[in-house]
Amino acid sequence: MTWLVILFVSAVVTIAVLVPRLAGATPYVVLTGSMEPQMPPGTLVVVMPVAADEITTGTVLTYQIESGKPTVVTHRVTSVGVDGKGELRFGTRGDANREPDKRQVIPAQIKGERWYYVPYLGYVTSVITGEQRQIGMVTVVVGLFGYAGYMFVGAQRDRRRRREVRDG
Repeated sequence: MTWLVILFVSAVVTIAVLVPRLAGATPYVVLTGSMEPQMPPGTLVVVMPVAADEITTGTVLTYQIESGKPTVVTHRVTSVGVDGKGELRFGTRGDANREPDKRQVIPAQIKGERWYYVPYLGYVTSVITGEQRQIGMVTVVVGLFGYAGYMFVGAQRDRRRRREVRDG
């Protein structure tokens, strides 16, 4: 049972912290029901940077509501076009919303394209601060190495006993 808990915690830490960092992605938490049923509130959504000219209708984007502000939203692209100056503009809408978003998104607002998501895991990552995640990750890694060492020593001891019984 302890092994299953360690394995589960390791998987959660890997999915939520390690994989995004190694891949250059950024994790965010969906806070509203605008992307239900696929991504309910509390969903951890991990986004990868994407070039604006690669974005197509149907792409799920995380973008700033206002350029330069930290607040972001994750919605689906419903249209791709250009304005009077020839600059790209994206129409978006949450899957659960009836109406499209009032403002179009400009490339400078885009944080990235959805890479993967895990429903409800965002609640866990929201509660745990960055420092606590680091401590948790180190604890899990040390725990796994400790457990592996314990199993290795136990196996060596068992071999020695079997050899003593056989030779004895």
